Amino acid sequence: MASLFVIQGPDQGKRFQLAAETVTLGRDKSSTVQLADHEVSRRHAELHRHESSYELVDLGSSNGTFVNGRRITRHLLASGDRIQAGRSLLIFTVATPEERERPEDVDIVGREELASESRIVRSLASEEGSRLFHAPSDDESPWLARARSNLDVMYHTALATSHTLDISQLLRRIMELVFEWVEADRGCIMLLDPDTEELTPAVRRNRPGVQIDQRMVISRTILDYVLQKREGVLTSDASEDDRWDAAGSIMTLGIREAICVPMQGRYGIVGVIYIDTYTPPGDQVGPARHHFREDHLKLMVAIGHQAALAIEDTRYYSAMVQAERLAAIGQTIASLSHHIKNILQGIQGGSFLIEEGLRQREWEPVEKGWGIVERNQDRISNLVMDMLSFSKDRKPEIAPADLNEVVADVIQLLRTRAENQQTELVWNPASTLPQLYFDADGIHRAVLNVITNALDACEQSEQRRVEVTTGYDAQRNAAVVSVRDTGPGIAEEDLSKIFSPFESRKGQRGTGLGLPVSRKILREHEGDIVVESRPGQGAVFTLLLPLLAPRTTTPS
Repeated sequence: MASLFVIQGPDQGKRFQLAAETVTLGRDKSSTVQLADHEVSRRHAELHRHESSYELVDLGSSNGTFVNGRRITRHLLASGDRIQAGRSLLIFTVATPEERERPEDVDIVGREELASESRIVRSLASEEGSRLFHAPSDDESPWLARARSNLDVMYHTALATSHTLDISQLLRRIMELVFEWVEADRGCIMLLDPDTEELTPAVRRNRPGVQIDQRMVISRTILDYVLQKREGVLTSDASEDDRWDAAGSIMTLGIREAICVPMQGRYGIVGVIYIDTYTPPGDQVGPARHHFREDHLKLMVAIGHQAALAIEDTRYYSAMVQAERLAAIGQTIASLSHHIKNILQGIQGGSFLIEEGLRQREWEPVEKGWGIVERNQDRISNLVMDMLSFSKDRKPEIAPADLNEVVADVIQLLRTRAENQQTELVWNPASTLPQLYFDADGIHRAVLNVITNALDACEQSEQRRVEVTTGYDAQRNAAVVSVRDTGPGIAEEDLSKIFSPFESRKGQRGTGLGLPVSRKILREHEGDIVVESRPGQGAVFTLLLPLLAPRTTTPS
């Protein structure tokens, strides 16, 4: 299945699956790939299926269509191609699995099967890798020494790019490595703004001990050359370098040597890395001493590429997170809207009965209507409380509490409801429990949600019974609240879903937040909820509450 993923532009994070023979791209609402980008034409381009891929055809768009930085009228796409339309950058991917390279053909065998045929002869932790590059021998050649040094720099650059998703922290570390490796006076990393295509300084560094004016001025001549040619440059004497115009800025800034390389990633240039040696204009300069070599330029190009890949990965990850966040928000709003609509319909129904009773001066419909309103008020109150409990990170207020007393209060609250639905509610408190410290309000809500679920489950059964038991599990060193029901049970495939938000088997009566909230409360107490169930045999929910030590406050 082919797809387009937007990594830059107003629709960043969106993914479009391509299935039709002809796919349209543009701002028009009828477009298969509709982009909210005012620089994209209403009918910008079309994609025509071509065997296992697509051919991209520009439809005479105002700003053109670009593939991998080149303007096209027609282009057969390959997986990984980047498509530029207006300010939007899209990545084309197509799944082409090779039958001969299937992951299903990999087997993991037991230790005993190969115990006599293989043994570990050497192991190496990742943090030990750099030590391998610092052991030169006395007879080591200068070429090998430089290669070892270059490998050391690339190793540490790879570590820096893999250990953080913070772009600013990444760039600062890369600049530190560059200054450890090359004798530069000044350095700067600039990122390319994807909207304005202007370079913006992100990190600046001076060599310690070098007195340089506070403001750093970089030659536009060098920057323009690197961006246009997409290649790194090394200049050792600007006055003798025929690439630079004698009137250009590099000739007037006191720059003796400079290296500037593009940060070229998979999808384009994301910025540049610039270092130089500096002599204030007008100062007497002695014989030139070259600090930079061609080896430095080659390694700087490699570092720039490595940094660009890390920046692109970070931006791609951010786009994915944004897409998942938007999808989660949409799912949450849809689910809550559904539940609130049902509650409002109940309140409206009750209000209608109240109005009719008052108009006819009959108290029976008024009482009936008020009962409906009260029940729906409780439902919306529970919904709001569950939303707050689930969405808010909080530390439980640990204090001495009686678990039997908390559970007994829940039983008392639900006793009338159990009687009305003809369900036997059995309460078996433990005769003795160790001293417990927990958030009584939080555990009250968790137990209430679980027992309420059990009562709801029993409504579908002929034999209706919910048994609640407290006790102490010495093996787990935890107090236990066990809730056993005679409901229809839970299918095996649904056991992994019951703690997911908005997953409910109650239809309009459930919000799908009760069990997730209960588990969250137990886990805040370093406990958990364990479920055992089979279809047709009811369910047992066990709330595990570890014996926590009392929290003491230390004087400040």
